Amino acid sequence: MSATAVDQQKKAPKDLRNVVDFLRSSKSGMKIRVGVLGGKRIDYFKGKSAIKAILSPAYAKLKNVPKVTSEDEAQQLLHTVIPFAFFLRVERGQPSGSTSSSPKTLQIIREQQFKPEDYYAWFYEGSQWTTYVGAIAMVVIMLAGVMFPLWPPTFKLGVSYLSMGVIGLLGLFFAIAIVRLIFYIITIVVASPGIWIFPNLFADVGFVDSFIPVWDWDVKKSSKKKKGEKREKSEKHAANGAVIEEVADSGVDSSRPESRSARIEEVPDDS
Repeated sequence: MSATAVDQQKKAPKDLRNVVDFLRSSKSGMKIRVGVLGGKRIDYFKGKSAIKAILSPAYAKLKNVPKVTSEDEAQQLLHTVIPFAFFLRVERGQPSGSTSSSPKTLQIIREQQFKPEDYYAWFYEGSQWTTYVGAIAMVVIMLAGVMFPLWPPTFKLGVSYLSMGVIGLLGLFFAIAIVRLIFYIITIVVASPGIWIFPNLFADVGFVDSFIPVWDWDVKKSSKKKKGEKREKSEKHAANGAVIEEVADSGVDSSRPESRSARIEEVPDDS
């Protein structure tokens, strides 16, 4: 980041800086892409994504930010941020590498304005406090590991119990996975389509929900079997060469309400 960009960012009002911090955070939900500008990798985004973030409920909950109620107001707000060089309008070119999946090359456009269909490169990293905290925590953990021989005996005993407990939980998890697989293979033969113990064990759910229900039938396989049976029945009907067609009743008696009847029409075999 150049010194000029940093100087411009320092001149930004507090409310606009809050807007930029929101857009640069994960709360905005913006899709961030990676490009190459001047031989260096840099994050960039599409204008439409930023407008959508400004109009989101997460932005509406923020304090000390300009209120926005429409896309035009969001576009105007983002346009007022450009002079402070938090992000700049760029033109996206060809891939920087030999493959099409390589990051696209970016070039700053002289005319700076905000449009939903254009791309904008970030020249602001956002709040760095989480990075600093993570770095400090990493240093503390490394020092604690190196100084383990100097720990008091009580701490060493506690760590040993904790490590054994974690290893025991991992072993129990693998044991459950193996037992449920063996039981499923047995029930495929004995009680098709098979029974899973803890069917949600590997599902994307919470810890408690992973063990609820205790057992369940292999629903996916059962549903596939039913679909296969229906398909076979339909193919058998088609092979018989008969089609049921609805036709309007052409009776002469006008006192009866109009009704429909069915007739069976023989269809000649294609062979």
